Amino acid sequence: MDLTKKEKAMLDGEMGEACAKAMEILVAVGKIYGAENMVPVGSVQVAGVSYKTIGDAGIEFLKGFADIGAKCVVPAYLNPAGMDLSAWEGMGVPKEFAHKQLEIVRLYEKMGVKSTCTCAPYQIGIVPKLGEHLAWSESSAVCYANSVLGARTNRESGMSALAAALCGVTPNFGLHLEGNRKAGIVFELECGLKDRYDYAVLGAYAGKIAGERNPAFVPKKQIKKPTSDMLKLLGAAMAATGAVALFNFKGATPEFAVKDGAEKITVEQKMADETMARMNSGQEPELIAIGCPHCSLDEIREIAGKVKGRKLGAKKLWVCTSKVTKMAADAKGYSKIIEEAGGRIVADTCMVVCPIEQMGFGVTGTDSGKAAQYLPGFCKQKVVFKRLEEML
Repeated sequence: MDLTKKEKAMLDGEMGEACAKAMEILVAVGKIYGAENMVPVGSVQVAGVSYKTIGDAGIEFLKGFADIGAKCVVPAYLNPAGMDLSAWEGMGVPKEFAHKQLEIVRLYEKMGVKSTCTCAPYQIGIVPKLGEHLAWSESSAVCYANSVLGARTNRESGMSALAAALCGVTPNFGLHLEGNRKAGIVFELECGLKDRYDYAVLGAYAGKIAGERNPAFVPKKQIKKPTSDMLKLLGAAMAATGAVALFNFKGATPEFAVKDGAEKITVEQKMADETMARMNSGQEPELIAIGCPHCSLDEIREIAGKVKGRKLGAKKLWVCTSKVTKMAADAKGYSKIIEEAGGRIVADTCMVVCPIEQMGFGVTGTDSGKAAQYLPGFCKQKVVFKRLEEML
């Protein structure tokens, strides 16, 4: 690879052992994917935070870097942890898990990674500019950054993202390059799209077909311009059912470019209905978990409106979000309304990376295509994949 003088100095250990190890990782990744050089990044988002996903081996890896003085040189932010860091006891998280989780967050903080613990950093003021290069790792965050914001990032591993945070650069390949950002498949939409759930269903359907290709969406009937939350759920579902890291939506995303000869598929309502049926494996949810990706303040306001004056009874309701958004919801009174109904706003985590299978839950309800895809295998759950109001 064509490294700058500074990058060579990092690799040679002139800037410390941790920086050298990190640059070794980045160079190895670059060589695997044919990158000719590195590109500076404006920010890093690090996955591999929940103890459920990284275990004791992950803790040892992080200790290895922290103990040799690893420090971030660009702004770096954490993906969700496996629990609400300040209210885990009320959630029912096992103590042993909690202690391991707190150790993981402490190690990241020691290296200078901010414990934002959200998969939607763009909702708490971390909004990259159009064309800005990033090293983000959480699949839905990557998809949103590329698609809705027009920034540029590959889907980094937790390890390569941390390495990028320590060196300030990432290998220049894939979606960092203009020529790789065109759509290879076009979905012509004849189906109805009226709310967030419809976009989650569309994403669950389209991701399975698109695979690693960049999809484009073209409405064939008049629809309202999708909100950022709708696009968030669309991209998250495609990243989970496929490996989509960039999509175009005509009239709603800053980029719209399609390859010559791209495959075209017409999406009819029956295809969406079949997707809903396929992803539903449960009857009555024991836990209703909303916020995968994390809920925005607008979504929390809508949820509060739907549960106001109701009593959930034996059902548990989690509204998953960042600690920053939870504070805003507290101030607006939305948290109180949700709590009075029997639910709770859960910060720092989500139903997928929390050890819900150890906490007595076997059937989880969600309106997220991403969560519906991951919950059966990763959390041993039967899934109710419906609109919130249909599960209450």
